Amino acid sequence: MSFVNPQFFWAMVIPLAVFTYLILTHKDKFLQIFDEKVLERLSAGDDSLPLVMRNLLMILAILLMIVAMARPVVDHGDKVVQLEGLSAVVALDISGSMRSKDIYPNRLTFAKTKMNTLFEAMPTDELSVIAFASTSFVLAPFTADKGTLTQIVDGVTDEYINMASTDFSALGDFAAELLKEKEPKILIVFSDGGDREDIEAFAKTINDEEISLYVVLVGTKEGAPVIDANGKPINQNGKIAITQRNDALGEVAVENDGAFVVASTGEGSIKKLVEIIRSHHSNKEQGEVTIHDREEYFYYPLGLGILFLLMGFSSLPRRGKS
Repeated sequence: MSFVNPQFFWAMVIPLAVFTYLILTHKDKFLQIFDEKVLERLSAGDDSLPLVMRNLLMILAILLMIVAMARPVVDHGDKVVQLEGLSAVVALDISGSMRSKDIYPNRLTFAKTKMNTLFEAMPTDELSVIAFASTSFVLAPFTADKGTLTQIVDGVTDEYINMASTDFSALGDFAAELLKEKEPKILIVFSDGGDREDIEAFAKTINDEEISLYVVLVGTKEGAPVIDANGKPINQNGKIAITQRNDALGEVAVENDGAFVVASTGEGSIKKLVEIIRSHHSNKEQGEVTIHDREEYFYYPLGLGILFLLMGFSSLPRRGKS
């Protein structure tokens, strides 16, 4: 057994010695006035512990707490853990239609929530996050740190939204560049769809680059008004512009040996998609990590110290009622 923080022993040895001296040399106020034999005859008996025993409990309690702060451990040495998983690019649609509120609170926020669910369902996989609208750009490079990815995605606010039309062709080219060194090539898109002509060009890129496409569709078929940055519906030719979910993007995924789901409340749809992805692809080695394996035992002296402390306090003499 060893200690992670042995410096606590040296830091606390002097205060403990001083405390021990004070507590052992302390006399009750009555003992300062009366002789011990006289006081013994005058005092009524009580059920408290003797002073020496209480002092010993206090000293032991403090000593055990110091041991707990020093963190006793059993060291099992370094271990090499192989990391396995898949590599994938996760793309978030930030086009103007993602402000629409046909799902609560709006499509963008709902898609972000589903992306975080995806991260939780793929804990050991290496993911890169990108955003796309008229152009595509990287939000996070490939990493297995899902906490960081979650923070980055949560930071995508309404200010990121681009009112220009979605360029799926640019998305296809950008994803192909990011995935050129990966095998298999996996692209997961969170979007409400787009124009059929753009999606057809995107489908060609996906097919030519042999990218496995998986899509999470957000929004409803009934649609909702397109909202501007001020939260007001956009008018086109005197009519309110309505945006509907386009499932054509999902059809492209199926045609390229992928799959799609329509995002719903709860985690079921995302977990189902992850199961499909894993069934289509085998895990690849993502490298290895060395961990220091040790077993903590601080809670034993800590618990015993607290017990002794409570026993010492609970055994203090009780003042009787006059």
